[in-house]
Amino acid sequence: MSVRTRTILLWSCLLLGGARAFGEGPPDEQKGKVTYVEGTAKKRATAADWADAAVNAPVGSGDRVRTLIESRAELTLRELDVLRLAPKTTIDIVKLYEESKTKAKETQMNVESGDIWAKVASVGKDAKFDVGTPVAGAAITGTIFRINVAEDSSTAQLKVYKGEVRLSNVPDRMESIPPLVISKGQIVQPEEAPGPREVPGPKEVAGPKEVSLEEWVVIVKSFQQITIGKEGQIVAQGDFSPKDRDEQSDWVKWNLARDKQQR
Repeated sequence: MSVRTRTILLWSCLLLGGARAFGEGPPDEQKGKVTYVEGTAKKRATAADWADAAVNAPVGSGDRVRTLIESRAELTLRELDVLRLAPKTTIDIVKLYEESKTKAKETQMNVESGDIWAKVASVGKDAKFDVGTPVAGAAITGTIFRINVAEDSSTAQLKVYKGEVRLSNVPDRMESIPPLVISKGQIVQPEEAPGPREVPGPKEVAGPKEVSLEEWVVIVKSFQQITIGKEGQIVAQGDFSPKDRDEQSDWVKWNLARDKQQR
């Protein structure tokens, strides 16, 4: 069965404090650049060969960027948004702050494989920031999140570190479908969902439990995670804790340290 990119939109609420709007700037203003490389990162423009992506190398629409084994890289976009690539990660920058017919600034990129960490702070009502994977897509509005695509492209996992996001497999009808809510590791109807609460302490996340509704919308809050299968179905969901083993990895600790430095 061929792998295809699905259009599942992820709307983020509770915008990061202090998010700034896009600057207009001249047409030739640099939209993005490489700001950190450890090991080897490569960049390829349309119809070009892969070349080393050094610090300060520009990135823009049509570029692909990848990291090799034991390597990682950071892209800073318009000095507002940050995207980091773990080892053996490849992304395709389809659009980068391109102006649409409605004068909105549109960004679209695909995560072909690997793990990305993103801190998106600049998306306002007149902008779109879409991230796609082989099994899911995301429309982002001011949040900190992580997406991991399995090596065989069979699953994509989303973890939200700050903000609140709405995930759906029917973007055109997102507003007309009553959302479900993740609560205590389970998906519940909104009337069953509890009010605001503190993030719980360390506990075991619920195991895989496939939710294959024909049409679904799920609200994913801070320190919650969700995994989407190859058919666009939810296969696992629940809370996670900063004390979890996965959150103690060098990759997560490095990203948290970089975020703190760049405040």
